[in-house]
Amino acid sequence: MTRQPWPKAVLFDLDDTLWPIAPVILEAEKLLYAWLGEHAPRVAERFTIDSLRAARLELLAARPEFGIDLGALRHAGLVAAFEQVGEDPGKAELAMTVFFAARNAVTPYEDVVPGLERLKRHALVGSVTNGVADLQTIGLAHHFQASVAAREFGRAKPDPGIFLAGCAALGVEPGETLYVGDDLLLDVQGAQRAGLRAAWMNRTGKVNELAHEVRPDVEVASLDALLDWLESL
Repeated sequence: MTRQPWPKAVLFDLDDTLWPIAPVILEAEKLLYAWLGEHAPRVAERFTIDSLRAARLELLAARPEFGIDLGALRHAGLVAAFEQVGEDPGKAELAMTVFFAARNAVTPYEDVVPGLERLKRHALVGSVTNGVADLQTIGLAHHFQASVAAREFGRAKPDPGIFLAGCAALGVEPGETLYVGDDLLLDVQGAQRAGLRAAWMNRTGKVNELAHEVRPDVEVASLDALLDWLESL
């Protein structure tokens, strides 16, 4: 069996790879809705959290370009809701400030900070994300030499271009790079099609129901396991 070289760079997905995101989004939406109740009561009277979400999904279906910037999608949805009930749409910007502050109040998995510290002694570290997480606000930016986000790049995973942009930002070739993410299609298959190796971060013990078409280079449940695999190379 041919041994693979240690990668020159490791690129990470963020949400659900380095921290759980669903509870954070739920809490952020509750705080946003409470803010609406106080500062834009007509919106809160007309809409619920669920109906605002449904309206966003309708907007996304009508304007799929919002798929690369979910923050812009949420803002546009709020503006539409404000206008519909006669509230000042300018308040939507303040509402988004409330949402983003809560959305970035993530708690990394316990293995993340020590794992990143251990990893960056051996490889360049970067991130490629479709989300809107702010690593500076979260307090992890100093662990990453480069970060590429879909909303700034203009294309989203699984488009090969965004993975290649991550490699270029670190000055490495795709074949010298490992991508780590939790989504089999967006992360694993997307990265492999761009010429990177790909690790499936499967923290919750999911079954690979796409095994006939998506085969990660490695499946791990933590950064510790990922580092152990890399060191075994």
